[in-house]
Order: sequence, then C-alpha cells, then structure tokens
Amino acid sequence: MRIETDRLLLRPFAETDAADIFEYLHTPEVNCFACMRLETMEDARKDAAEKTGDPDLYLAITVKETGKVIGEIFAHPEGTDPESEVKDTWSPCWMLNPAYQGKGYMYEAASAYYDYLFGSMGARRIYLYTEDYNLSCQKLSEKLGMRKEGLFKEFVSFINDSEGRPIYENTYQYAILKKEWESR
Repeated sequence: MRIETDRLLLRPFAETDAADIFEYLHTPEVNCFACMRLETMEDARKDAAEKTGDPDLYLAITVKETGKVIGEIFAHPEGTDPESEVKDTWSPCWMLNPAYQGKGYMYEAASAYYDYLFGSMGARRIYLYTEDYNLSCQKLSEKLGMRKEGLFKEFVSFINDSEGRPIYENTYQYAILKKEWESR
C-alpha cells in the first residue's frame, strides 16, 4: 500500500527506517506513546522490523523529496460490538517527528489516510482519542472536520508518578462520519 500526496509518500515500513524511527520515538512527546519509547538503536531496528508486519495499514510518513521517515500513521477496523462481522469503524493513531511539526505534513498525511479509509477500506466512521493537553492534535482533528464528541475525565494512565502511582489523563474523543467527510 502506498499513498502519495504533494509532498509525502505514505508507504510500508522497511527495516532500514530504524534511524528515522529512533528520532521520533526516543522521547515521545505525549504520554500515550510512552510505551513505544525506544532506548537504543537496537530497539529501533527491532521496532522497524515489527512495523513491516502490517504493510496495508501501518504506514511510514516520508518526505518524497528526501525519502526521510518523519512519522507514522496506522489504524485497525472495529465493529460496533465484539461479535460484529462488519468492521466499519476505524481509530487512527499518528506520530510526527517534532522537527517536522507545524509545516502541514500531518494534515496532509491524515487527509490522504482518511480518504483511503473511507474510499477503499469501507470506513463508515473514524474516531480518535487525544489528551486534553495535546492542543496540536485537537487543532488538527478540527481542521480535518472532526467534531469533539466528549471529554473523558481521568480516562486512562500511561505513566506513573515518582512514587509509582498512575497519572490519569483527561481525554477528548473526536469523530467524523463518511458522509461528513465527503461533504466537507
């Protein structure tokens, strides 16, 4: 799977992407990616190898001009209940190297990925969660036409405080339906 935009190529990961992955996962900016933190280049090589396992939905965000991996985007289908055979709801996640933020890359990548999910993968609804302090993700979600559906107070914990107690985060949910995406 490859998705091309004006400046980007979203493509399957390759094991040679390890150094670029290490750049943005050595110190993830938001706590929800703390479990993905990479301590060493060896960890990055293992991570790159694992990311090659789902080439249709787990994509590297690369700058076309240079081939540099600047982030990633992925999603998996869900049904409306655990027994559902219809998997028409998707929840994407994305990360972008901080050095490339504020340049419109993530909007470009997410827009193309949403087009793919709605147009080729049968998505009826796309939703995502973001921390209440992650203002850039909230702005991006709104720019994508998503609506804020709710705030979950002390919803989840990704890290602990210095005494080992969970730090619970407030989390917004954003969503957009296919018909809303098409009428933007």
